Amino acid sequence: MTTVAPIAPAAFPVIAIAASAGGLSALTALLSGLSPDLHAALVIVQHLDPRHPSLMAEILTRKSDITVRQAVEGDRLQPDTAFIAPPDHHMLVNPDGTLTLTQTELVHFVRPSADLLFESVAASFKDRVIAVVLTGTGQDGAMGVRAVHKMGGTVLAQDQASAEFFGMPQAAIRTGCVDHIVPLSAIPATLAQWVAQRATHAKP
Repeated sequence: MTTVAPIAPAAFPVIAIAASAGGLSALTALLSGLSPDLHAALVIVQHLDPRHPSLMAEILTRKSDITVRQAVEGDRLQPDTAFIAPPDHHMLVNPDGTLTLTQTELVHFVRPSADLLFESVAASFKDRVIAVVLTGTGQDGAMGVRAVHKMGGTVLAQDQASAEFFGMPQAAIRTGCVDHIVPLSAIPATLAQWVAQRATHAKP
């Protein structure tokens, strides 16, 4: 009987982003500030109206140099590509870098859930993850940043002055697991610096 070796996780770091109310403008500002050769994969949860198809991927692609795609079941993480969860679907990242979409129960009244995304990416990529909590109401993401912190990852939250809605960043900050509280305008440079540090640490 032949044993098939598991596929090794991708060698690049992963940026996991959560946003809710005010998220489109925040994501536009963030992604438009990123270099097209960032050498990191991005996964995004944005709370959307589940009753309507989303054009967010198309909008964000037009406004940035990063390719933004609405995730489909089985997609595999790629550097310099952002995958955004479709409306009414949780998005999970598997250890082999593939994406799983589910319609399991709501988490904190929302689907997609930032908590589930953060927990899955933390389990799969450990210290090669940075979780970013942007503007939004409620507390989605707060449980997830605990998981990212526990597994050795980094957590960044948008600051109150630049957040249109501070509920989600504030809930994350109150966990004590946030490493950086950053104005929206400084997040792209902070992420680029973090990715560069991961690349340096990965060299033999």
